[in-house]
This record gives sequence, C-alpha cells and structure tokens, in this order.
Amino acid sequence: MSYRINGIQQIGLGVEDAEQAWAWYRKAFGMNVPIFRDHATASLMTRYTGDQAHQRYAILAMNLEGGAGLEIWQYTSRKPQDISNKILLGDTGVSAVKIKARSVLKAYKDLQSKGVKVLSEPVSGPDGRLHFYLEDPYSNLIEVIESISWFQYRNKNLGGVAGCVVGVTDIDKALELYRDTLGFNEVVYDKTQRFDDLSKLAGGGHPFRRVLLRSSLTRMGAFGRLLGQHEIELIQVTERKAEKIFKNRWWGDKGYIHVCFDVSGMDSLSTKCRKAGFEFTVDSRNSFDMGKAAGHFAYCEDPDGTLVELVETHKIPIIEKVGWHLNLKKRDASKPLPNWILKLLSLNSVRD
Repeated sequence: MSYRINGIQQIGLGVEDAEQAWAWYRKAFGMNVPIFRDHATASLMTRYTGDQAHQRYAILAMNLEGGAGLEIWQYTSRKPQDISNKILLGDTGVSAVKIKARSVLKAYKDLQSKGVKVLSEPVSGPDGRLHFYLEDPYSNLIEVIESISWFQYRNKNLGGVAGCVVGVTDIDKALELYRDTLGFNEVVYDKTQRFDDLSKLAGGGHPFRRVLLRSSLTRMGAFGRLLGQHEIELIQVTERKAEKIFKNRWWGDKGYIHVCFDVSGMDSLSTKCRKAGFEFTVDSRNSFDMGKAAGHFAYCEDPDGTLVELVETHKIPIIEKVGWHLNLKKRDASKPLPNWILKLLSLNSVRD
C-alpha cells in the first residue's frame, strides 16, 4: 500500500518529573486522558542517548476536544540535562508547541487567572488569526492559536496540540521533508521581515523568514477525526547564526525532543524518505510494545537534525480499567474509528 500521513500524533517533551509536568498540563490545557503510562528501556534509541540504553517513564496525554497529544518523557536512569544557554527564536529544533483554542481572548484571560507565565498579548499573526505566546513552568514556549478543527464540543475552550514551530537554517531544504515528503502541502504564508507578533519573545526582534504549512487533505486513519488538522510553522532567522537546541545533549533531555506523525503504510514511507534523502535512522521494524499500546515506529531527521518520529499504531487501550484493547492491524487502515469508540477514551481520564 502507499503511505499516508494521518496528522501529528504527539510532540515529545523531556522533563525531570513527568507526573508533575502532566499535572500542570492537565490544569492548564485539559490534557487529562493518558493513552499510555509506561516504564521501559529505550533500547532502540541509543544512537541519540550516548550509545547507552536508558530507562524512561512516558505518558502520552491528550485532550479529547481534539488535537494531537504530548508525550511527556522522563529519564529514570539518569538526570536529564538542561540547555546551557537560553533558547532564542530561530534556533534549530522544535521551538514551540501550538495549542488550539476556540476563543484566544478567553484563553488569554483564563490562563492569566491560573498564574501561567504569559509572554505576549493576543495579536493577529501573518495569516490574520489571533494568537499569543506563553511559557510552561519548565521554560518551554507555547503558542495558543485560533482553530476551527475540533473532534467534539464539551463546553471547553482549549483543545490539544494543533502543530508546532520548527527552527531551521534553510527553509527551502526543510520543505523537502515537511511539505514534499510528509504532505504539509499548503503554504498559508511565506514572509520575510521583522514581525511585531514575535517581538516579546527571546530573540524575536530579528528578521525572520516564516512559512506556515498545512495539509489540503482530509485526515484519515483510525485517529484522523480526533487528531484533526495540524500546521507546521518553519522559522529561519536571517541576521544571526542559529544554534542547535539539542547541541551536546541527548534525546529525552529537557525540552521538545521530537515531533511525531501518525502514519499508515510505514514500508512505503520508508522508501519515500530514503529516496528524498531522509533515510530512517531508527526503525523498530516489526512492533514496539508499550505494555498497553503497540505499533511500528521509526525516526528520521530534518536537514538540521531535528528528530521526526513516525508511528503506525497497532494496538491501543480503549477502557484500561477492564482491559479492553483495540487491535488496529485487523482494520482498514484508511477507515476512521467510530466517534463513540474514541469518546470512550475519556473513561481513562484523570481528574484533579
């Protein structure tokens, strides 16, 4: 079969205490449904962890209003390393996560009332939508954006992950992966200037080239309706040398460690990536097993070495309390799961 990108599945977030970080994301953004909570050894990732297989604890948390999740990731066999210098906008790697909101103005007021560190006021971006930036307690940049892509409405204003910002040194080269290979084929804007909406961010006063990508395709796959539409914003600083966010650090150290896409047809995607010059650097080949979830995962790198994870899910827990797991290998990979099954995931939610 040919391959298909079903959207962003999750953004990896390295932290020192996964439970503490998840509690904050539940309170701030309603990401209270754990798809899995798993202790394991990252035995296939030694290429990115100093040639050593390290133990870790990971939580894949989602907001069932719709959107991708966060994989909150914690080393349990070593202390995660922090970045030595402050990250500046345009440094290479995942710079920010985008969180969707029905009303950006309401989100701004609500998050301020919760004591969240807000960095800028709601203003229009290059595409005319309202957005603003904030920091989580671990100095990770978050952008709250207007969205019309939702799975369900439960009188909640905020949803899950709507995309991310990726710092690159050459946007035209990066487009060969994100646009031409991963299918984010719609260029919403491509502008080069100083941007007022970035001025409050560290390093945001420089001129940048910014390209916002979306997919023109309706998202398919088992989780397409839940994940919804996503966007990737590539940002290139033009008047200084960009530093690599994970320079001299390992995957899993503090910060955004990867962007992960939900895919169907991994073998065909592997061929496409190899021909495009983005050969897999990690490939689980058959199936990873995270106890309650399983699938086939692989990694490639964008031209600046930012890690891109690709996951073809084979099994997920639907109602963990009764041990109901869904085997997706027996289903048509293009067919979305019924909404009622996806909504059952809320029975696993953690309430504070």
